[in-house]
Amino acid sequence: MAVLAGKVAVITGGSTGIGFATARAFRDEGAQVFITGRRKDALDAAVGELGRGVTGVVCDVSVPSELDALYQAVREQAGRIDVLVANAGIGTAAPLGEVTEEVIDSLFATNVKGTIFTFQQALPHLNTGASVILTGSTAATRPDEGLEVYAASKAAVRSLARGWALSSRARGFRVNVVSPGGTRTPGLLELVPAEVLKQAEEGVPLGRLAEPKEVAAVTTFLASDAASYVNGAEFFADGGYAQV
Repeated sequence: MAVLAGKVAVITGGSTGIGFATARAFRDEGAQVFITGRRKDALDAAVGELGRGVTGVVCDVSVPSELDALYQAVREQAGRIDVLVANAGIGTAAPLGEVTEEVIDSLFATNVKGTIFTFQQALPHLNTGASVILTGSTAATRPDEGLEVYAASKAAVRSLARGWALSSRARGFRVNVVSPGGTRTPGLLELVPAEVLKQAEEGVPLGRLAEPKEVAAVTTFLASDAASYVNGAEFFADGGYAQV
């Protein structure tokens, strides 16, 4: 039996990369899936490729009113949320000495504020026993030069999960973090030159970067009932990079 059969899942930042791969995995495992993205054209293309059982809602997670509209749509069409994946995030390289207010504000607005309100505004709609999964990053554990501010935003996400997990008994959910290492997503391939990616591969014990579907597989496990006693944990999908 499909491990997510009958479940309703919401994935923010689901139009590309890891979020898109997660939406595909959830769909294949029987879930009814809602995905968000800021760009309507990319979101429409993702929904068109994923097909039946997947609904797209344009939403910028850093804008609380847009999250309200998202959850209203989910409530009207599905009635509840069994799995919430707060995946929407951005990455910007800014070496020390070149960090600007704009860089700080944009990273923390999406990665931290967006994660907080994605979860908080979902609370009235979460089903008992819901699985909440936040997308972190190995950068929070092992920040590379130029990614210190991004790493700080993802460290905040890890801290939020630890705190929120303490509310599990009273509120009936569990919260975990998936922290990918370097992953072959459009965002990374556009941000990092090919020669730098090659160097990054050499620093991974497995000798390569992850494919989005490999990260999605970890998220699917945490979404499933097989992870019913996993709470407050961080799962690294990084080929061992953060451990060496």
